[in-house]
Amino acid sequence: MFDKNEIKRIIETELPDCTAIVHNEYDDGEHFEAHVTSPAFVGINLVKQHQLVYKALGDLMAGPIHALALKTYTPDTWPHP
Repeated sequence: MFDKNEIKRIIETELPDCTAIVHNEYDDGEHFEAHVTSPAFVGINLVKQHQLVYKALGDLMAGPIHALALKTYTPDTWPHP
């Protein structure tokens, strides 16, 4: 079982100036959803944005994190005020 706050901490540590919002909707410690906003995503396509997040999480994606639904945004495309 893995903690959503730890996922948030890792992403925000590995991707400078980013904000991550992580949910564990099923409260099972395995299936997560993350919304990540970062200036590092400016000018790169969606696949590369997701790859940056997966790289930040590293081996966790092959172990404790069973599934991660991911949405990435640049600061200009973040849908919330």
